[in-house]
Amino acid sequence: MTVVGKSWSRLTLPGKVIFTVVPVLIVLTVVLIAAVALLGPTVVDILSANLPIVRFVVAATAVLLMTIPTAFIVGYMELKGIALMNLRIGPDRVGPFGSLMSVVHGLKMLMKEDFTPTGADRIVFTWAPVVVYLASVMTLLVIPFAPGLFGQDLNLGLLYFFAIGGLSVVGMLMAGWASYNKYSLLGGLRAAAQVISYEIPLTLSVVGLILLAGTMSLNQIVLNQSGWFTDWYVFQQPLGVLIFFIAATAEANRTPFDLTEADSEIVAGYATEYSGMRFGFFYFAEFVNVFIIAALTVTLFFGGWNAPFPWPWPIDLALDPGGLGIGLLIYVGIVPVILTLAFAAPIWMVSARIKAWQALLGGFVLANLFVMGLIGAVAYIGLDWVAGLLWFLGKTYVFVFLLVWMRGTLPRVRVDQLMDFAWKWLLPASLLNLFVTALAIVVFERVRPS
Repeated sequence: MTVVGKSWSRLTLPGKVIFTVVPVLIVLTVVLIAAVALLGPTVVDILSANLPIVRFVVAATAVLLMTIPTAFIVGYMELKGIALMNLRIGPDRVGPFGSLMSVVHGLKMLMKEDFTPTGADRIVFTWAPVVVYLASVMTLLVIPFAPGLFGQDLNLGLLYFFAIGGLSVVGMLMAGWASYNKYSLLGGLRAAAQVISYEIPLTLSVVGLILLAGTMSLNQIVLNQSGWFTDWYVFQQPLGVLIFFIAATAEANRTPFDLTEADSEIVAGYATEYSGMRFGFFYFAEFVNVFIIAALTVTLFFGGWNAPFPWPWPIDLALDPGGLGIGLLIYVGIVPVILTLAFAAPIWMVSARIKAWQALLGGFVLANLFVMGLIGAVAYIGLDWVAGLLWFLGKTYVFVFLLVWMRGTLPRVRVDQLMDFAWKWLLPASLLNLFVTALAIVVFERVRPS
């Protein structure tokens, strides 16, 4: 008990909450499964009668859970990608190719001391990172990841996205004001000025797209871009996508617009006095924002989950494993052995130094990869949502890499350059894009034969 007590006392407050809540959630899950198994139809009837509430709870839980691996993946891309750009190796000791390094960083945040400075407003100081994090996470509810795979298809989904996303500046102001630190206060004020300034061209940049799409539903905007890649809105709104991406980068405080935490001027801005998991929430939110910027760019301008060619193709995969009967058990027992031997034979014949057990181990791994690839190919062809999710994530992580590339390449701008660029360049350009789009629609409607 002494070891447990010491370990518990070293945990931060968020760490204690997590290590208390997670076991409780596991127990509740087991109880819920047992209740469903025992009560059966009664539970199903209750859930069916409250389907909208159940869908919201499931969607909110899924979104919260997906942000954790998303933040780890983006964090690893930054660690490894920027290292390679700088001709360094980067993390290579923890996990394969250092892939678990970002997980270690997350666990390290849980174990660090969670310090509140003297004179700070404890309540506001504690809630500020939560507001910033949730403002990012809640926007994921309206992003369609694949056909039928979205939290909520709101008619005003794009308006909801901008409204909720803009709340992050409230959390930054809360952090700056509550920290009782002049550098934090300057960071919070910079955040307010920056987000408000870039919110205007960001919103105006998509008005032209809304005029073309005739809706603010993100799901319908994606459906409008189905077919060939020439139907994507990027070809109808080239100036709009450029303005949107630049303004969204500034909204998320990403390089070269990360003036709210400029270490050369204001130490770390609004996060100067934060440590432990409260500090980690700010950076979790930043990594999730990278994914959100890329996901919304793909959704609005690059076809969302749509492939760059018409999909699905008319392929009928009428698979019925149950129809094989006892033959299914025979296949399950024999096929893995045959595949393992088939992949192990070339490995064993490559060199006399390779032992039989090493070749079998390599063959087993390759056989499993082959089977998983085959299952993935069948799922891609037979299930629309699998194909859509793969295309969406593939295109999204291309833009995530672009944002990482920008961070490893571009220098930070000055604060006056930041504000001048928003008001003197992006705002007029977004208005120009809006008027040209509206004029083109009017002219097209007039000349189109009725």
